[in-house]
Amino acid sequence: MNRLILSLSLLAAAAAPDAAAQISFAGYSHSVVTESPAASTGLDAVYVLYDAAGVTVTYTSPSGNTSAVWQQYGSLGGGFAEPVEGLVRSGASTSLTLPAGDRGYIIEDGDKRYYFYIIDYSQHPYEVTAIAPSAEQDCGQVSLDVTGQAAAINYYTINGRSVELDRGITLSYATMTLDDSSKTYRVDQADVNFSHLSPVIHAPAPLCATEFVLEGDRFLAQWGMGESVTSTTMQPSAVEAYTSATQVSRDNSNETGAGNDGLGGSAPAEVEFYAAVTDAAVFTEWQFSTYPDFDDIQLRISDPVTTYTFREQGTTYVRFVCANDAGTCDYTGTVFTVSIGQSSLLCPNAFSPGASEGVNDEWKVSYSSIVEFECHIFNKLGVKMASLTDPSQGWDGRYNGKLVPAGVYYYVIKARGADDKKYNLSGDINIVNYR
Repeated sequence: MNRLILSLSLLAAAAAPDAAAQISFAGYSHSVVTESPAASTGLDAVYVLYDAAGVTVTYTSPSGNTSAVWQQYGSLGGGFAEPVEGLVRSGASTSLTLPAGDRGYIIEDGDKRYYFYIIDYSQHPYEVTAIAPSAEQDCGQVSLDVTGQAAAINYYTINGRSVELDRGITLSYATMTLDDSSKTYRVDQADVNFSHLSPVIHAPAPLCATEFVLEGDRFLAQWGMGESVTSTTMQPSAVEAYTSATQVSRDNSNETGAGNDGLGGSAPAEVEFYAAVTDAAVFTEWQFSTYPDFDDIQLRISDPVTTYTFREQGTTYVRFVCANDAGTCDYTGTVFTVSIGQSSLLCPNAFSPGASEGVNDEWKVSYSSIVEFECHIFNKLGVKMASLTDPSQGWDGRYNGKLVPAGVYYYVIKARGADDKKYNLSGDINIVNYR
């Protein structure tokens, strides 16, 4: 065994990659396909012949050597190579008429070595007459029954390792993909490559009705003999969805917590939920729960596009689910977390309307998560100066369009927070002399 390993190491070290130009073929009916194998195989080239039997391969020594030595090997690798019989020599050229079948060759040309493998394609025919969806399917992948054969084509490295040669068989069909710009699904083509075919092949499940087209293989295509079979139309069962949640922005200078990261913050928080679905999705539903595992679903909305206003303090978990009409395939989207904070309500006691525009010239409460609000402002005689129905509103110090005199005014507030906290507030408002 040590002797074998040493022999292979010496052969690899002496390889002559540029020797490929010295190999030629004659007597073939279709062009010879040349493959460049990985360096780890130890091979300089792999040649695919439509029918190897009777084809002549010739090696011409670049140094003019008239005694190049040929060896051949099979699945055991170059360490078990045997001398080649039937060589025909003509000066620096040595020719061999190939037998049928696959085999590897080693040519020793002085201190140079050239390693190549010949594949006889006629021994690995592509003979596929039909494909059809299998009786049993699942949601993640489609299964197709193949009538015919396109077995794996393997060659052997100089160390006897089997390497599969990709036949380049392509399965094409329609499916749906998400358009990033419009966030909707559109029909697109899917292509799946197979290095060889089994009696049943698998591919990602289509998301729309489609036929399946199987084309092969790449060698036949190169020889102008490519073949194609088409299945009957298959209706989709797999479903998929794209979901998003966007909070409607609110820019109230006196509201705290409305600009927090994530969804929610200060109530009322209005969130737009959007879902785009593929063709087979018949059942659609947004689910709302106070439990992250959705053990208890408090609200269900069937419209894929909906807007919901969160008015209660706490955390709500929202997800989108969809399924086909038979309920055999479903999809569950990302869980969105909406957190509404506790309420707060603070009232200032002074402002200075008319003194400096844009600086403390409006009386406003500071608030968070206030969902009901009513405020009335009076002068010392009990005359109502203003009424506010939203905490984002303020009083500009005017009554009937004119600034009121400096002095003390009074507010009365009734409000309720998202946490159901009740506010009954009253107090002074001091208008600072603006003259």
